[in-house]
Amino acid sequence: MNTDQSTVSLTRLSQGQLNLLETCPRKFQLMYVDQFGSPVSPEQQERLTWGSYFHLLMQQRELGLPIDSLLKDNPQLNHWVTALMDAAPDVFTRNSQTFRDAEHCRTLKVQGYLLTVIYDLFIEDEKSAQILDWKTYPLPTNRQRLAKDWQTRLYRYVLLQTSDYLPEQISMTYWFVKSKPRPQCLTFAYDRVQHEKTQADLTELLTRLSGWLHRYQNDHIPFPQVPISAGKCDNCSFVIRCQRTGDSAVGDNDLLPNLADIEEVSI
Repeated sequence: MNTDQSTVSLTRLSQGQLNLLETCPRKFQLMYVDQFGSPVSPEQQERLTWGSYFHLLMQQRELGLPIDSLLKDNPQLNHWVTALMDAAPDVFTRNSQTFRDAEHCRTLKVQGYLLTVIYDLFIEDEKSAQILDWKTYPLPTNRQRLAKDWQTRLYRYVLLQTSDYLPEQISMTYWFVKSKPRPQCLTFAYDRVQHEKTQADLTELLTRLSGWLHRYQNDHIPFPQVPISAGKCDNCSFVIRCQRTGDSAVGDNDLLPNLADIEEVSI
């Protein structure tokens, strides 16, 4: 176990890290404090590569750069890019009264941590601000689960804290590119109650993180493990390192991480 100052001096946090920290603190420690690598299957790597390339194309299009030559040799990618633009014409219609920015980055310092968000597309005017996020998988069936996800919560929270907008003027929309028969979206509005709840939960989570980091650095006490009853261990790439192999069955595929645990790569 490496517990030197450079290893545990963690300051920048993303929504993906907050999700993992809330789900399993020990896995967070292994990945982001100890910096152990997590294997990725060829299928997962292909999906990640496809998603990154799709985000890059959408960014280039927003910047006014030509993408036709990049699409002509990839019919599948061309299909989904075209389908998204057809499904969301209002999103891709430029208006001189709005400000638009692809891969828009904002940061907010909270309790010594630098919270970092990157919006795939940010559109604002005097009355409203929209956060748009491209998801390269079909529409999920559980809207409530996505509402509780730290991406949905943190992205709107940081925007309100770093702007002059009222909560009700902020929204976040996910576009699920591979939904059939065409891309579909889910939009999440915002209000003061949600903002205060997020602030309270964020404060509590970061306070726990600071305590875990302090104990790990000074007393070599590892971060807490997720309860076995949660059913998270079988599909975790650290099941052997955490000595959970005797607690639950481990199949051939269980040494590979769940795709949901892998954070999307920002361009």
